[in-house]
Amino acid sequence: MGENFGYIRVSTKDQNLDRQFEALKPYVTNPDYLYQDKASGKDMERIGFKNMLKALRKGDTLYIKSIDRLGRNKQQIKDYLELFKKKGIRVKMIDLPTTMQDMPENQEWVIDMINNIIIEVYTSIAQQERETLLQRQSEGISAAKAKGKHLGRPVMELPKDWTKYYKQWKDGKIKAVEFMDLVDMKKATFYKKVKEYENSL
Repeated sequence: MGENFGYIRVSTKDQNLDRQFEALKPYVTNPDYLYQDKASGKDMERIGFKNMLKALRKGDTLYIKSIDRLGRNKQQIKDYLELFKKKGIRVKMIDLPTTMQDMPENQEWVIDMINNIIIEVYTSIAQQERETLLQRQSEGISAAKAKGKHLGRPVMELPKDWTKYYKQWKDGKIKAVEFMDLVDMKKATFYKKVKEYENSL
């Protein structure tokens, strides 16, 4: 009889793991066997996931909340599922009820067949949703740029009397350091704003 392991993951450090933790708690009673990451699924350096792979042994069962916790695309998820199968590790996904069922030893091929079909469909849907999201983001950025909207950090407005001091500086009446003091800017920011200002003229 193997051990029950659990894996939970969110894509960013700001996201919360509690929902996945609560879902896995009834199945993974030993906290030492619950691994977690706050990292993108495409990140191959997920520390928690790598440590879990080292700890898993033949006969163990891995519980996850949903199939996309394993990775971000269909091929990556299928590769991991194939790896677990070869190692003799059962993967149970709470959001895929058929994967949670146990069958007699001589009938396990039935559940495997059903699971393979469901996994194929789910991974395809998950990948399509991600590709659609990326396409929408790209279209949104293009549309915003076409309307002249600035994306990213807000552009810092020029200080009051910038034009007056700029003219004095260009006429040689004040030095650059005096100009920086008058507009309260550090050197790097000052020259960046000068360049932006000159490009807009």
